[in-house]
Amino acid sequence: MKTVIYLLIAGLLFTSCSGRQQKISSNNGFAVLPHPDANEAVATFAGGCFWAMQESMIQLKGVNTVISGYAGGSTVNPTYEDVLTKNTGHAESVQVYYNPAVISYEQLVHAFFFAHDPTQLNRQGPDVGNDYRSIAFYRSPAELKTITKVMSEMEAAKYYPSSFVTEMEPFQVFYPAESSHQDYYERNLWDPYIRSVSRPKVMHVRKELPQLIKNEYLK
Repeated sequence: MKTVIYLLIAGLLFTSCSGRQQKISSNNGFAVLPHPDANEAVATFAGGCFWAMQESMIQLKGVNTVISGYAGGSTVNPTYEDVLTKNTGHAESVQVYYNPAVISYEQLVHAFFFAHDPTQLNRQGPDVGNDYRSIAFYRSPAELKTITKVMSEMEAAKYYPSSFVTEMEPFQVFYPAESSHQDYYERNLWDPYIRSVSRPKVMHVRKELPQLIKNEYLK
């Protein structure tokens, strides 16, 4: 469904901007991954459409930059169209650059699980396929332990009615998506898909973690 809507509106020139867009560099039509600052850590997640996940993460205090892209597969430098074929192995993902002195990795993991339904296998609502699967990529044994802990706690609390199907994979590589997909949520607030599918996910994070939301996103 997202694909159809995206193709229908790709050529439109009208946008609805809130003024919260990131300053993401571009090269040959693709976003450029920033080099982490000395006080930054990096985390990578996949949980359905990256339009919603990017917005869900950038609204958090301590999160400086969020890049939409592709991870978890084997194809080198995939395009959006490549990933849509379901043959690359990649999932739509986000890479989060954050200050661990302000927000912890555990808090990011909580936000990740609130930003999508981790009990849906190879889909998120109307978006179906392995490119929409739920994955938490870990960079250390400590991060894997944190992901496992949060999943166990949320399952025990029966926050969701079914068991989590989120994959836990060691991080290998993240390919940034096309510049047209960066801050798509903020640039296209009028988009029917954004309003009906993405916005509820973003609002869910705000509802569950209000203490972690930047002031400008609460206005």
